[in-house]
Amino acid sequence: MELPRFILGDNTDYPNAIFVIHTEYPRFIINLENDEVEWLEEFGKEDQSELESEAGNLIEAATAFYDREVSRYESQ
Repeated sequence: MELPRFILGDNTDYPNAIFVIHTEYPRFIINLENDEVEWLEEFGKEDQSELESEAGNLIEAATAFYDREVSRYESQ
């Protein structure tokens, strides 16, 4: 099965949270309510600098995905 790069998620146990799941490497879930990120990968010390430089770009892309999805819902 081919998954989209980003998936929106919610959970009634967290009524104010909106989750964006990034399905490609490095996989993560971001809670847009508080910008908390949970990485779903294990990283070694050698990956740390690359991850730090790429993390900002990935989080921006996740936020842009959410904004795009919301605008599509509002225009329907």
